[in-house]
Amino acid sequence: MKKNIYPALAFVILIASAFTFVKQQNWNINPGYAVKFSGKHADGIFKTLKGTIVFDEQKISSSKFDITIDVASINTGNGLKNKHAKSPKWFDADKYPVIHFVSSSFSQTNNGYETKGELEMHGIKKNLTIPFTFTKNGDMGIFNGKFKVNRSEFGIGEAKGDESDFTILAVSVPVTSK
Repeated sequence: MKKNIYPALAFVILIASAFTFVKQQNWNINPGYAVKFSGKHADGIFKTLKGTIVFDEQKISSSKFDITIDVASINTGNGLKNKHAKSPKWFDADKYPVIHFVSSSFSQTNNGYETKGELEMHGIKKNLTIPFTFTKNGDMGIFNGKFKVNRSEFGIGEAKGDESDFTILAVSVPVTSK
């Protein structure tokens, strides 16, 4: 009888520790996030971001980002530009309502971290590398990243073949440990 108790006890401890490990990696996205963009044609923000963030500085290989931005939440500060940005000529928000990023790998860099993954925008999927930093303070933290996206590769706007095809994104996401 005692022989059966030890394997069962070991199994329970293993399962309990696995759930503890997962719990420490998950983060809730807090209000106050910012998704700012700037380019030759428009500057502004996306007001709505949601998703799943799993990140552990000690074991970045088990990390995961699955982030969605609501295209209709775009705000350039100009009503006509907002309407134009949501139109079929640019984002086509009715047909392609979200921008979606899913990570596939993470690595540590000299300046912080980077994640590689797939960005889907305007119905087109492309691989993208996003550099970012993570600052932890107790059970809270903040992710910050700044990177360029070639909007014309996603069929957004007319390609000019120069720097005006690129949009710079600055993303700041405060989080709390789940």
